[in-house]
Amino acid sequence: MENLWAPWRMEYIMKAKDGEEEPCIFCSRIKQNKDEENLILHRGHSAFIIMNRFPYNNGHLMVVPNRHNGDILKLKSEEQMELSQLIQISVKILDEVMKPHGYNIGMNLGRVAGAGVEDHLHYHVVPRWNGDTNFMPIIGDTKVVSEALIKSYQKLRKAILGLNQE
Repeated sequence: MENLWAPWRMEYIMKAKDGEEEPCIFCSRIKQNKDEENLILHRGHSAFIIMNRFPYNNGHLMVVPNRHNGDILKLKSEEQMELSQLIQISVKILDEVMKPHGYNIGMNLGRVAGAGVEDHLHYHVVPRWNGDTNFMPIIGDTKVVSEALIKSYQKLRKAILGLNQE
């Protein structure tokens, strides 16, 4: 595999101090009042929808409980219910705005399963299109995301606000 130059990662690397634990990315963002900057599309009572800053595809969303919890067996029933509802809302707005042909929806539990954030559960909602796997990831080990995150955010935010008015 070839390495891709990614200088924006240096900010993340430099934040980690020896012996100092990195704050939870989900907890720190939900506490702030900077939804557009943090790509938070919707805040519910016990969960929220946030865009993935490093998406697998355009419109890659994550549905996250507000409460810091890394154990699926410790989810409260109201959290489970709202997570399920927010996954449905995510699919609805992605259908409306991006018109994908299908979805990958799931949760990675544990680092060995691919969890990048092990200690705060979250579902991934990844829209898929026929032909979205092209030569770039296969030959070049590079994923192309064709729309700026903020542009996608604005479209999806408008769609979710429209749902709230129904």
